[in-house]
Amino acid sequence: MKYFCHKLSDVQSENIGKKTTIWQFAVILKGAKIGDNCNINSHVFIENDVLIGNNVTIKCGNFIWDGVRIEDNVQIGPNVTLTNDKYPRAKNPNFIPSVLTIKYGSSIGGGAILTPGLIIGEFSLIAAGAVVTKNVPPHALVMGNPSRIVAYVDEFGKKIPIETKEFTNKLGNTFNINE
Repeated sequence: MKYFCHKLSDVQSENIGKKTTIWQFAVILKGAKIGDNCNINSHVFIENDVLIGNNVTIKCGNFIWDGVRIEDNVQIGPNVTLTNDKYPRAKNPNFIPSVLTIKYGSSIGGGAILTPGLIIGEFSLIAAGAVVTKNVPPHALVMGNPSRIVAYVDEFGKKIPIETKEFTNKLGNTFNINE
């Protein structure tokens, strides 16, 4: 077997990458695509129209709904709420999931809430318990309800000095910050 699947999980997808581990009580539906070397913790539900990159960790108690796109090297803390419905109504026959994209290298703290249709920029850091209602730029550290940018961080989550005007990350992308 190319990946590890705990015997108490329900994995229906055939699109699971090498060296990925899936722990007990996880449910992964048929259409989900999960990359290599991921760690899907216990009590995680992953719907059909979900794309998860390589080297992603999803901690316990997460529900990953249709329309969620998670790029490589992302960390999702425990009990994060990801949403996909801008206009929720029971039994809506016209429901189309909003795409929620979490870009390369981002980290989402435990208990954070992300509203539908957002783009979470690369290497951004969402604090535990934050309620994110707007797109988050690359390398931003956001916290609060509603969340707001409180600093910028490097690829390792360390604050970038406030006097820094321009920053180039390890992907070679340059950003103007603190404007």
